[in-house]
Amino acid sequence: MRDEVEVVGDDAEGEGGKRRGLLVVVSAPSGAGKSTIVKGLLEGDENLRLSVSMTTRVPREGEVDGVDYRFIDDATFDRVVKDDGFAEWAEVHDHKYGTPADFIEAETEAGHDVLLDIDVQGARAIREGYPDAVLVFIAPPSVEELERRLRSRGTEDAEEIERRLATGVQELDAWPDYDYLVVNDDVGTAVDTIFAIITAELHRTARLDSAKE
Repeated sequence: MRDEVEVVGDDAEGEGGKRRGLLVVVSAPSGAGKSTIVKGLLEGDENLRLSVSMTTRVPREGEVDGVDYRFIDDATFDRVVKDDGFAEWAEVHDHKYGTPADFIEAETEAGHDVLLDIDVQGARAIREGYPDAVLVFIAPPSVEELERRLRSRGTEDAEEIERRLATGVQELDAWPDYDYLVVNDDVGTAVDTIFAIITAELHRTARLDSAKE
């Protein structure tokens, strides 16, 4: 559980005198345990809001529209792209994924910290469009453990597992592009580490222009 942090400084505040929310990006290869970590973050911080991505892929068993993803068709997705409605979007594993820009603006302006659960391509785009965003890369303890976790999920066939594993190995090379690296060998520890990162970032003097005066 993370306590709400009060940040001093008018220049860091949004509407109503409340601080502007932080934009936090988490990325990881498939099977690294990111979904479990995200669930722990949301349960432990009532001020944290998860941005629900739009995607053109079909729902997996148990997934709920509007909760896990907003499932839309290609035509709808393309219209949002044309209207500049995405903070970032990319095509991954033959499906399109996008982050609605209006959600980020509304929630951060209201003082809520926003969590983006996106891939490496998306994280790079967010870095360009939102330079103040905090990027966290979640890695498995080893490639062998990554493969074990992928196979134990039972949600993909063998061909899909091999493709995701190959992509995951490539994505592991992207960690130097992030601000922080968190190795997920224990979910609770990983969640606590990311909470510590968020707290530290909210106290960075670079985010508080008034602290430099």
